[in-house]
Amino acid sequence: MTIDKKRPLRSAEWFGSNDKNGFMYRSWMKNQGIPDHEFQGKPMIGICNTWSELTPCNAHFRKIAEHVKAGILEAGGFPVEFPVFSSGESNLRPTAMLTRNLASIDVEESIRGNPMDAVVLLVGCDKTTPALLMGAASCDIPAIVVTGGPMLNGKHNGKDIGSGTAVWQLSEAVKAGQISMHEFMSAEAGMSRSAGTCNTMGTASTMACMAEALGTSLPHNAAIPAVDARRYVLAHMSGMRIVEMVWEDLRLSKILTRAAFENAIRVNAAIGGSTNAVIHLKAIAGRIGVNLELEDWTNIGRGTPTIVDLQPSGRFLMEEFYYAGGLPGVLRRLGDGNLLPHKDALTVNGKSIWENTLSAPVYNDEVIRTLDNPLIADGGICILRGNLAPRGAVLKPSAASPELMQHRGRAVVFEDFDHYKTRINDPDLDVDASSVLVMKNCGPKGYPGMAEVGNMGLPPKLLAQGIKDMVRISDARMSGTAYGTVVLHVAPEAAAGGPLGIVQDGDWIELDCHAGRLHLDISDVEMAQRQTARAAAVDTNAPTMKGGYQQLYIDRVLQADEGCDFDFLVGCRGSAVPKHSH
Repeated sequence: MTIDKKRPLRSAEWFGSNDKNGFMYRSWMKNQGIPDHEFQGKPMIGICNTWSELTPCNAHFRKIAEHVKAGILEAGGFPVEFPVFSSGESNLRPTAMLTRNLASIDVEESIRGNPMDAVVLLVGCDKTTPALLMGAASCDIPAIVVTGGPMLNGKHNGKDIGSGTAVWQLSEAVKAGQISMHEFMSAEAGMSRSAGTCNTMGTASTMACMAEALGTSLPHNAAIPAVDARRYVLAHMSGMRIVEMVWEDLRLSKILTRAAFENAIRVNAAIGGSTNAVIHLKAIAGRIGVNLELEDWTNIGRGTPTIVDLQPSGRFLMEEFYYAGGLPGVLRRLGDGNLLPHKDALTVNGKSIWENTLSAPVYNDEVIRTLDNPLIADGGICILRGNLAPRGAVLKPSAASPELMQHRGRAVVFEDFDHYKTRINDPDLDVDASSVLVMKNCGPKGYPGMAEVGNMGLPPKLLAQGIKDMVRISDARMSGTAYGTVVLHVAPEAAAGGPLGIVQDGDWIELDCHAGRLHLDISDVEMAQRQTARAAAVDTNAPTMKGGYQQLYIDRVLQADEGCDFDFLVGCRGSAVPKHSH
């Protein structure tokens, strides 16, 4: 890359003149004890921090930010840290997905309206990674991702347990009468025992891997444990590198290309990544102007073996993944097997993704398996279409039961999540192992934010019989830490008039993952009649909140196949400096 330290700096629009405006901007900044020479031709680097004590995954970011600052200063930059809305999944109700777009607006406007030449994005918890990349992409300035890293392995009864995944497993075991409530509660203290994000291949780890696969972070960013000293070294090196990126004019549009997204889709299959990546990558692509469609997940991802043996699909956790070689090891194996579509895709360190990984070692063939010994032969996200999902639905093969990937069963219908909670425990519920659980009104508009409730727990009476999986269908999302044969993101959603809303108890539903088909077995005439009757009925499931951000969300959110962004946020608006007010 070409270093040009004579390149005009964006921050000079604020600090580069000796008139009234330059005087005021510099003077106000100097009340923090900043000397005059810091304003003399140094790149101003924003550190976009999602630190929050209400987002426990990101609660250690103050320390990470200090290491980023040290790197920026060493490279001759001028660091300025700023906060943005922290969309943390663990505490935020009804779901952090509701505020992902709000956080992206915060990021975009903070960047565009302030004197910064580049930005370091401090991300971790699920939605913070896509939100910050979305906001930065809409501005298209040099940006680099620094992830907070996964927490250490959970420990319970002398065994490793995975964040989130253990909750689903232990909760089902309690309902089935296999363990006591005391044992369930005793796992709580050992599951989250250090700083960091979920240590399974949930959405946080998936999106960290996506950021690295897209080329927006330095190698190994995705997997270094949060409390490993090498996490701080990476933060320091990222701070140094972002200053160089300013002089190279290495903006996000040069990194987030169509080729980068195709690489990420292939990597998601190889790692057994979360279905949430489908929505988030679409939203990021929409901000930078790359056309990404659901069919791309079929055309590019299908046929890719899942070679990372991590929970919830496999056995291990993120600690082992890093020690085994991390994402560079996965990329090396994909590249050696001609399964990395675009080896020449550019990354933030100025090298291609293949230059970064062609010599990457793999230290443990159980954690990062060889291509001829995969966890799942075809781990690509399964895209489904049919009269039940005209605009698509998704399923994660690596988390599903192979025998249920082709299935026909009678529907047991829940009108919404509250209806599910009141009905699922009924011992008289007309359900058996072949039934298909269907939940409506949990999509972007119906359950504002599209909560992670799609992995419905099974009826206790079936759990007691030893049933561990059933086909489940909804317009909701599923936590990346969850598992099962679960059809998600049905589009259009029920609340937007989608055919999911007309499914009735006893209807036959056919799922064929191999053919990519999701079919409600009723005639076109009956479907039309039901749609007409539904449209005429009063919608008792309509969201009750009027006004405020939730109302904006319901009015302007796009469907799952479009990334659930707001319609008015799609596109790159650039970083043109707004007019000053003085």
